[in-house]
Amino acid sequence: MTQQFTLAQNLTRPIIEAALQEDLGLGGDITSLATIGADVEGEYILVSRGKGVLSGVQIAKDAFLIADPNLDVEILLNDGARVSPGDSIATITGAVRSILMAERVALNYLGHMSGIASLTAKMQAACAPHSAKVAATRKTTPGLRIFEKHAVRCGGGLPHRMRLDDAMMIKDNHIAANGGDIVKTLEAARAYAGHTVKIEIEVDNLDQYRAVQAAGLADIIMLDNMSCADMKTAVQNNPTKAVLEASGNVTLKTIGDIAATGVDVISIGALTHSAANFDIGLDSADAVARHYREGVRTASIL
Repeated sequence: MTQQFTLAQNLTRPIIEAALQEDLGLGGDITSLATIGADVEGEYILVSRGKGVLSGVQIAKDAFLIADPNLDVEILLNDGARVSPGDSIATITGAVRSILMAERVALNYLGHMSGIASLTAKMQAACAPHSAKVAATRKTTPGLRIFEKHAVRCGGGLPHRMRLDDAMMIKDNHIAANGGDIVKTLEAARAYAGHTVKIEIEVDNLDQYRAVQAAGLADIIMLDNMSCADMKTAVQNNPTKAVLEASGNVTLKTIGDIAATGVDVISIGALTHSAANFDIGLDSADAVARHYREGVRTASIL
Protein backbone atom coordinates (compact mmCIF):
# COMPACT_ATOMS: atom_id res chain seq x y z
CA MET A 1 0.00 0.00 0.00
CA THR A 2 1.42 3.39 -1.02
CA GLN A 3 1.97 5.86 1.82
CA GLN A 4 -0.25 8.94 1.48
CA PHE A 5 1.18 12.24 2.68
CA THR A 6 -1.25 15.00 3.64
CA LEU A 7 -1.34 18.17 5.72
CA ALA A 8 -4.39 19.52 7.53
CA GLN A 9 -5.80 22.40 5.47
CA ASN A 10 -6.99 24.30 8.55
CA LEU A 11 -3.29 24.66 9.45
CA THR A 12 -1.94 25.41 6.00
CA ARG A 13 -4.60 27.74 4.60
CA PRO A 14 -3.74 30.83 6.71
CA ILE A 15 -0.06 30.48 5.75
CA ILE A 16 -0.88 30.20 2.05
CA GLU A 17 -3.26 33.15 2.26
CA ALA A 18 -0.53 35.26 3.85
CA ALA A 19 1.90 34.29 1.08
CA LEU A 20 -0.62 35.28 -1.60
CA GLN A 21 -1.29 38.58 0.12
CA GLU A 22 2.45 39.26 0.33
CA ASP A 23 2.77 38.72 -3.43
CA LEU A 24 -0.38 40.54 -4.54
CA GLY A 25 0.01 43.64 -2.41
CA LEU A 26 -2.84 46.15 -2.67
CA GLY A 27 -3.15 46.31 -6.45
CA GLY A 28 -3.00 42.66 -7.44
CA ASP A 29 -1.17 41.31 -10.49
CA ILE A 30 -1.13 44.55 -12.47
CA THR A 31 0.74 42.93 -15.40
CA SER A 32 -1.97 40.33 -15.99
CA LEU A 33 -4.74 42.85 -15.30
CA ALA A 34 -3.28 45.12 -18.00
CA THR A 35 -2.53 42.50 -20.67
CA ILE A 36 -5.04 39.64 -20.27
CA GLY A 37 -8.80 39.93 -20.53
CA ALA A 38 -11.00 38.79 -17.67
CA ASP A 39 -12.73 36.28 -19.97
CA VAL A 40 -9.53 34.64 -21.28
CA GLU A 41 -9.25 31.02 -20.17
CA GLY A 42 -6.52 28.46 -20.63
CA GLU A 43 -4.95 25.24 -19.45
CA TYR A 44 -1.54 25.09 -17.78
CA ILE A 45 0.59 22.20 -16.58
CA LEU A 46 2.97 21.94 -13.64
CA VAL A 47 6.00 20.18 -15.13
CA SER A 48 9.06 18.70 -13.46
CA ARG A 49 12.38 19.92 -14.82
CA GLY A 50 14.51 17.61 -12.75
CA LYS A 51 14.75 14.19 -11.12
CA GLY A 52 13.64 13.91 -7.53
CA VAL A 53 10.77 13.46 -5.08
CA LEU A 54 7.64 15.59 -4.97
CA SER A 55 6.29 17.43 -1.96
CA GLY A 56 3.83 20.30 -1.74
CA VAL A 57 1.49 19.31 -4.56
CA GLN A 58 -1.63 19.84 -2.45
CA ILE A 59 -0.19 23.12 -1.15
CA ALA A 60 0.28 24.30 -4.73
CA LYS A 61 -3.29 23.24 -5.57
CA ASP A 62 -4.63 25.14 -2.57
CA ALA A 63 -2.74 28.27 -3.62
CA PHE A 64 -4.49 28.25 -6.98
CA LEU A 65 -7.92 27.54 -5.46
CA ILE A 66 -7.57 30.18 -2.75
CA ALA A 67 -6.74 32.68 -5.48
CA ASP A 68 -9.77 31.56 -7.48
CA PRO A 69 -12.15 28.80 -6.31
CA ASN A 70 -13.49 28.50 -9.88
CA LEU A 71 -10.22 27.08 -11.20
CA ASP A 72 -10.09 23.37 -11.98
CA VAL A 73 -6.93 21.77 -10.57
CA GLU A 74 -6.27 18.10 -11.33
CA ILE A 75 -3.42 16.45 -9.45
CA LEU A 76 -1.62 13.86 -11.56
CA LEU A 77 1.21 12.97 -9.16
CA ASN A 78 0.97 13.10 -5.37
CA ASP A 79 3.47 13.97 -2.65
CA GLY A 80 6.13 11.29 -2.32
CA ALA A 81 6.09 10.46 -6.05
CA ARG A 82 9.42 10.22 -7.83
CA VAL A 83 9.62 12.37 -10.95
CA SER A 84 11.90 12.86 -13.94
CA PRO A 85 12.33 15.82 -16.32
CA GLY A 86 9.20 16.39 -18.35
CA ASP A 87 6.77 14.61 -16.01
CA SER A 88 3.40 16.36 -15.62
CA ILE A 89 2.45 16.95 -11.98
CA ALA A 90 -0.91 18.71 -12.23
CA THR A 91 -3.12 20.63 -14.65
CA ILE A 92 -4.79 23.96 -13.92
CA THR A 93 -7.67 25.15 -16.08
CA GLY A 94 -9.65 28.39 -15.94
CA ALA A 95 -9.14 32.14 -15.95
CA VAL A 96 -5.58 32.85 -17.02
CA ARG A 97 -5.41 35.96 -14.82
CA SER A 98 -6.12 33.82 -11.76
CA ILE A 99 -3.65 31.11 -12.72
CA LEU A 100 -0.82 33.59 -13.20
CA MET A 101 -1.77 35.43 -10.02
CA ALA A 102 -1.09 32.31 -7.93
CA GLU A 103 1.73 30.87 -10.06
CA ARG A 104 4.74 32.10 -8.08
CA VAL A 105 3.35 31.24 -4.65
CA ALA A 106 2.42 27.73 -5.83
CA LEU A 107 5.82 27.18 -7.43
CA ASN A 108 7.70 28.57 -4.42
CA TYR A 109 6.07 26.06 -2.11
CA LEU A 110 6.32 23.16 -4.54
CA GLY A 111 9.95 23.81 -5.47
CA HIS A 112 11.10 24.38 -1.89
CA MET A 113 9.32 21.37 -0.45
CA SER A 114 10.31 19.05 -3.32
CA GLY A 115 13.91 20.14 -2.86
CA ILE A 116 13.78 19.06 0.78
CA ALA A 117 12.06 15.77 -0.10
CA SER A 118 14.61 15.06 -2.82
CA LEU A 119 17.61 15.73 -0.56
CA THR A 120 16.07 13.59 2.18
CA ALA A 121 15.60 10.72 -0.27
CA LYS A 122 19.26 10.99 -1.37
CA MET A 123 20.47 10.99 2.23
CA GLN A 124 18.28 8.00 3.11
CA ALA A 125 19.48 6.07 0.05
CA ALA A 126 23.09 6.78 1.02
CA CYS A 127 22.52 4.96 4.33
CA ALA A 128 21.91 1.65 2.56
CA PRO A 129 22.35 -1.17 3.33
CA HIS A 130 22.32 -0.06 6.97
CA SER A 131 19.12 0.49 8.98
CA ALA A 132 19.69 4.08 10.16
CA LYS A 133 16.82 6.48 9.51
CA VAL A 134 17.39 10.06 8.42
CA ALA A 135 15.67 12.75 10.51
CA ALA A 136 15.09 16.49 10.32
CA THR A 137 15.83 19.05 13.04
CA ARG A 138 14.19 22.31 14.18
CA LYS A 139 16.49 24.27 11.86
CA THR A 140 13.53 25.29 9.73
CA THR A 141 12.35 28.47 8.03
CA PRO A 142 10.20 30.47 10.49
CA GLY A 143 6.54 30.02 9.59
CA LEU A 144 7.19 27.07 7.27
CA ARG A 145 8.00 24.30 9.75
CA ILE A 146 4.93 22.17 9.09
CA PHE A 147 5.63 22.33 5.34
CA GLU A 148 9.32 21.49 5.70
CA LYS A 149 8.80 18.66 8.18
CA HIS A 150 6.13 17.26 5.87
CA ALA A 151 8.59 17.40 2.98
CA VAL A 152 11.09 15.35 4.98
CA ARG A 153 8.42 12.68 5.46
CA CYS A 154 7.73 12.69 1.73
CA GLY A 155 11.40 11.96 1.11
CA GLY A 156 11.33 8.96 3.44
CA GLY A 157 12.78 10.65 6.54
CA LEU A 158 11.61 11.24 10.10
CA PRO A 159 10.37 14.67 11.21
CA HIS A 160 11.95 14.61 14.72
CA ARG A 161 10.16 16.82 17.26
CA MET A 162 7.95 19.55 15.85
CA ARG A 163 8.11 21.96 18.81
CA LEU A 164 9.84 22.47 22.13
CA ASP A 165 6.93 20.84 23.97
CA ASP A 166 6.97 17.58 21.96
CA ALA A 167 9.83 16.01 23.87
CA MET A 168 12.72 17.01 26.11
CA MET A 169 16.09 17.50 24.46
CA ILE A 170 18.89 18.25 26.91
CA LYS A 171 21.78 20.04 25.20
CA ASP A 172 25.12 21.39 26.36
CA ASN A 173 23.62 24.71 27.48
CA HIS A 174 21.14 22.94 29.76
CA ILE A 175 23.95 20.91 31.29
CA ALA A 176 26.15 24.00 31.68
CA ALA A 177 23.33 25.76 33.55
CA ASN A 178 23.49 22.89 36.06
CA GLY A 179 27.21 23.29 36.65
CA GLY A 180 28.11 20.68 34.06
CA ASP A 181 26.38 17.92 36.06
CA ILE A 182 24.80 15.55 33.52
CA VAL A 183 23.15 13.30 36.08
CA LYS A 184 21.61 16.23 37.98
CA THR A 185 20.20 17.58 34.70
CA LEU A 186 18.75 14.20 33.74
CA GLU A 187 17.19 13.73 37.17
CA ALA A 188 15.53 17.14 36.97
CA ALA A 189 14.17 16.34 33.51
CA ARG A 190 12.81 12.96 34.59
CA ALA A 191 11.13 14.48 37.66
CA TYR A 192 9.38 17.05 35.44
CA ALA A 193 8.43 14.80 32.52
CA GLY A 194 5.12 13.00 32.38
CA HIS A 195 5.00 9.31 31.52
CA THR A 196 4.34 10.10 27.85
CA VAL A 197 7.28 12.50 27.43
CA LYS A 198 10.55 11.13 26.10
CA ILE A 199 13.91 12.53 27.15
CA GLU A 200 16.81 12.95 24.73
CA ILE A 201 20.25 14.13 25.81
CA GLU A 202 23.19 15.31 23.75
CA VAL A 203 26.71 14.01 24.47
CA ASP A 204 29.92 14.79 22.64
CA ASN A 205 32.34 12.25 24.09
CA LEU A 206 32.36 8.72 25.48
CA ASP A 207 32.82 9.85 29.10
CA GLN A 208 29.54 11.77 28.93
CA TYR A 209 27.93 8.83 27.14
CA ARG A 210 28.94 6.42 29.90
CA ALA A 211 27.58 8.79 32.56
CA VAL A 212 24.23 8.95 30.78
CA GLN A 213 24.11 5.16 30.41
CA ALA A 214 24.92 4.75 34.12
CA ALA A 215 22.09 7.11 35.09
CA GLY A 216 19.65 5.11 32.97
CA LEU A 217 17.21 8.03 32.60
CA ALA A 218 17.45 8.90 28.90
CA ASP A 219 15.28 7.42 26.17
CA ILE A 220 17.41 8.81 23.34
CA ILE A 221 21.11 9.71 23.33
CA MET A 222 22.41 12.08 20.68
CA LEU A 223 26.03 11.46 19.70
CA ASP A 224 26.99 14.96 18.64
CA ASN A 225 29.99 15.45 16.35
CA MET A 226 31.58 12.23 17.56
CA SER A 227 33.98 10.20 15.45
CA CYS A 228 32.68 7.10 13.71
CA ALA A 229 34.97 5.00 15.90
CA ASP A 230 33.45 6.47 19.08
CA MET A 231 29.91 6.11 17.73
CA LYS A 232 30.59 2.45 16.97
CA THR A 233 31.85 1.98 20.53
CA ALA A 234 28.66 3.59 21.86
CA VAL A 235 26.50 1.29 19.74
CA GLN A 236 28.36 -1.76 21.04
CA ASN A 237 27.92 -0.60 24.65
CA ASN A 238 24.26 0.34 25.03
CA PRO A 239 22.97 -1.50 28.12
CA THR A 240 19.89 0.72 28.49
CA LYS A 241 18.88 0.06 24.87
CA ALA A 242 18.47 3.79 24.34
CA VAL A 243 17.83 5.04 20.81
CA LEU A 244 21.16 6.33 19.52
CA GLU A 245 21.07 9.38 17.27
CA ALA A 246 24.08 10.72 15.37
CA SER A 247 24.27 14.41 14.53
CA GLY A 248 26.73 17.06 13.37
CA ASN A 249 28.13 18.00 9.95
CA VAL A 250 26.44 15.12 8.13
CA THR A 251 26.87 15.19 4.34
CA LEU A 252 26.20 12.83 1.45
CA LYS A 253 29.89 11.91 1.57
CA THR A 254 29.93 11.03 5.27
CA ILE A 255 26.48 9.63 5.97
CA GLY A 256 27.27 6.13 4.72
CA ASP A 257 30.13 5.75 7.20
CA ILE A 258 27.94 7.14 9.99
CA ALA A 259 25.14 4.68 9.18
CA ALA A 260 27.66 1.84 9.21
CA THR A 261 28.36 2.46 12.91
CA GLY A 262 24.94 1.02 13.71
CA VAL A 263 23.23 4.16 15.04
CA ASP A 264 19.45 4.19 14.87
CA VAL A 265 18.88 7.75 13.63
CA ILE A 266 20.95 10.39 11.83
CA SER A 267 19.60 13.94 12.25
CA ILE A 268 20.57 16.51 9.63
CA GLY A 269 19.83 20.24 9.82
CA ALA A 270 20.80 20.67 6.16
CA LEU A 271 17.65 18.81 5.07
CA THR A 272 15.59 21.90 5.83
CA HIS A 273 18.05 24.80 5.97
CA SER A 274 20.21 24.01 2.91
CA ALA A 275 18.19 21.96 0.42
CA ALA A 276 18.35 23.34 -3.12
CA ASN A 277 15.11 24.39 -4.80
CA PHE A 278 13.69 21.69 -7.08
CA ASP A 279 12.97 23.09 -10.54
CA ILE A 280 9.30 22.90 -11.50
CA GLY A 281 7.68 25.07 -14.15
CA LEU A 282 4.17 26.17 -15.09
CA ASP A 283 3.74 25.86 -18.86
CA SER A 284 0.75 26.37 -21.10
CA ALA A 285 -0.75 23.11 -22.31
CA ASP A 286 -0.55 24.35 -25.92
CA ALA A 287 3.18 25.00 -25.64
CA VAL A 288 3.82 21.62 -24.02
CA ALA A 289 1.82 19.83 -26.72
CA ARG A 290 3.67 21.72 -29.46
CA HIS A 291 7.06 20.76 -28.08
CA TYR A 292 6.05 17.12 -27.78
CA ARG A 293 4.87 17.16 -31.40
CA GLU A 294 8.21 18.58 -32.40
CA GLY A 295 9.98 15.82 -30.47
CA VAL A 296 11.41 18.14 -27.82
CA ARG A 297 10.77 16.79 -24.33
CA THR A 298 13.06 18.76 -22.07
CA ALA A 299 13.86 21.85 -24.09
CA SER A 300 13.45 25.37 -22.75
CA ILE A 301 9.69 25.09 -22.25
CA LEU A 302 10.21 22.16 -19.88
